Amino acid sequence: MVNGVVVGSIYALAALGFVLIYKASRVINFAHGDFLALGAFVALAFSDTLRLPFGLAVLATLAVFFLMGLGVERAVLRPLIGKEIIAVIMVTIGLSSILKGLMYLGWGAGYFVFPPFLPDEPIVVGGVYLSTLHLAALAASALFLVVFNLFFSRSTLGISMRAVADDQQAALSLGVSVRRIFGISWAIALVAAVAAGIVVGSITSLSTEGLSAIGILVFPAAIVGGLDSVPGAVVGGLLIGILENLSAGYLSPLLGVGVQQVVPFVVLVLILMVKPYGLFGTVEIERV
Repeated sequence: MVNGVVVGSIYALAALGFVLIYKASRVINFAHGDFLALGAFVALAFSDTLRLPFGLAVLATLAVFFLMGLGVERAVLRPLIGKEIIAVIMVTIGLSSILKGLMYLGWGAGYFVFPPFLPDEPIVVGGVYLSTLHLAALAASALFLVVFNLFFSRSTLGISMRAVADDQQAALSLGVSVRRIFGISWAIALVAAVAAGIVVGSITSLSTEGLSAIGILVFPAAIVGGLDSVPGAVVGGLLIGILENLSAGYLSPLLGVGVQQVVPFVVLVLILMVKPYGLFGTVEIERV
């Protein structure tokens, strides 16, 4: 259960970036998991190759990917405004392949680890052994989620992003630059994805396929909570993380290894059968 909360908080952080892009521009980013993986590898390069302190390496990586998000939206997505949605989806799939290729060219198919930055001794609370890395991962994920929540609720830019997500035409009439908001949405979404990738890489090993696969689990987390709901991303991430870990502990011995990879999608189907827009998604009603 404790591991499920830790993993779920990471899924929530990754799902937050996925939801941000969809809320602002109605684009489903199939390259989200690859940005997550690439961010972890770039942080590894800063800390291992350039010998930067781990905290400084993380900050440098977040800054790089904030700028990358602005660049990707401007160069790749903005020319597709007004095009068919399938064209935009195919572009994100192609972007995913390009990012995977870059990671294989740069780091190969091996496994890597961040330099140790926390003690290995676990902390015992009520008979439960808690890894310092897991506690740090939970704290980091919670911190990012709180910062994002304050940004969207208190800052002028965050409120403008919410306005664009709710009604682009109304936001335009009030002087909000929708194109600027699109770029910032991609930038913040990549920061969220990279933060999740670094957290995962800190508690496990870094590999291209392993980290990119987290992007697959972001889909049920985001869809279960509601594709256009930021609180839903948090709830969906925690729900998927807890169910995944509980099924690994209780169902795997009965049904075989790997059942935990199926359970999130079973839950996704069951919830969508009852609530097609997710737990907190906006129900769209159109007059015919």
